[in-house]
Amino acid sequence: MPEQTAVAMSGGVDSSAAAWLLRQEGRPLVGFTLQLFPPRTGEDPARDAGQVARAMGFPHHTVEMAQTFREQVIDPFVADYEAGRTPNPCVLCNRRIKFGALLQQALDCGCDKLATGHYARLSLDRGSGRWLLRKALHPEKDQSYVLSTLGQDQLAHALFPLGGLTKAQVRDIARQAGLSVAHKGESQDICFVPDGDYGAFLRRYTGRDYPAGPFLDPEGRVLGQHTGIVDYTVGQRRGLGVSSSCGRLYVREIRPADRAVVLSDNSSLFGRTLAADGLNLIACRQLDRPTRLWAKIRYRMTEQPCTVEQTGPDTIRLVFDQPQRAITPGQTVALYDGDTVVGGATILRGASEP
Repeated sequence: MPEQTAVAMSGGVDSSAAAWLLRQEGRPLVGFTLQLFPPRTGEDPARDAGQVARAMGFPHHTVEMAQTFREQVIDPFVADYEAGRTPNPCVLCNRRIKFGALLQQALDCGCDKLATGHYARLSLDRGSGRWLLRKALHPEKDQSYVLSTLGQDQLAHALFPLGGLTKAQVRDIARQAGLSVAHKGESQDICFVPDGDYGAFLRRYTGRDYPAGPFLDPEGRVLGQHTGIVDYTVGQRRGLGVSSSCGRLYVREIRPADRAVVLSDNSSLFGRTLAADGLNLIACRQLDRPTRLWAKIRYRMTEQPCTVEQTGPDTIRLVFDQPQRAITPGQTVALYDGDTVVGGATILRGASEP
């Protein structure tokens, strides 16, 4: 009898359709829904996931993991913002929570795989023995970027049933299967900041009042006062409340040491180089020489051609062929060779064009 497959069920259409597809393959399933924080009014993901699991005839468990989520995702998110960086909590959650703590719990329960509703694909390179993470077949829903820091041990136990499908196809599957969640909407923003106001969340969560400081131009001249460095991110234009005879201003740099936010025109945001650490290589063990690859520095962008050099055990220097806008410390840079994810790292700093 085949081992059970765990399914991470968010109560949404994607993870539910993933479970249905695996069920059609004859896999014995067990569903897990993470309880990370109190559900918002009118929402109950664990209830919705439980209904789907019961309809398909497999067991479902709600796993309380709020404390782990706070320590492993929210607290690093807060620390990054306080340090002037803009983090990717979804990347961290996938590595530490879904394919970290939840995967370990699933393995402890006798499961051999953990399936999720991510739009990505996996294959095993028989020559190297390495698991390869590949982009979804349809780029409009590809989520390989947020999975680019998963290691070989995690990918070896992962399943992504939706990697070859469009969102419309997934909804059709859910409707035809009669799943109760077939018409649920897309989840938006960071799950623990549903209104998208990161500064307000940080003040509520920490109880701290982040002090105001100066808006500066690149030469150090004071342009005005900001409301606190946690309210800003590199490339931001809206909500600055500063006028300039030179045209529109954008956030170029956040300096926690002197609580300064440096503003510039849009052209000053472009740069070709970045340094990153926390390197996770998936397709190979190391980059032995400067390597021609493609990279993306935020989730919703098209990867761009570049040259990548590994400068240490977990560090890289990357040079884009063409200048890129708002290379932002704290964001993930994902590296690609065609549709294969070579790896991912965290941006330390970027360099603007002189």
